[in-house]
Amino acid sequence: MKDLNDISGQIVDAAMHVHLRLGPGLLESVYARILAHELERRGLSVEREVPVPVIYDDIRFEEGFRADLIVEKSIIVELKSVETLAPVHGKQLLTYLKLMDYRLGLLINFGAPLLKDGIKRIANNL
Repeated sequence: MKDLNDISGQIVDAAMHVHLRLGPGLLESVYARILAHELERRGLSVEREVPVPVIYDDIRFEEGFRADLIVEKSIIVELKSVETLAPVHGKQLLTYLKLMDYRLGLLINFGAPLLKDGIKRIANNL
């Protein structure tokens, strides 16, 4: 398995590349597809729209939650295309990390004029 820092660095670099070429303001689904393509071109495995199960009273519920991207089966990438991120966006990603028992997630807002201002790294027990 590749190092989480190396993988997250590649994800951020790919996102910067996509944002530089396309700019802000497209739909989240467009960025998700193109970022997945860019990551796959770089040799990383990417899963899209992965169900995030909730287990309650020993019952597994798969309704409602989906992680935008999971890269190398180790990092959840949650994408947004909004003017500014709200605190709930970070909480959403942290909840996904906890429910799926992942250690690292990236919240990337392609709606930000400067992408570096729209990237948040969120850790779960790192």
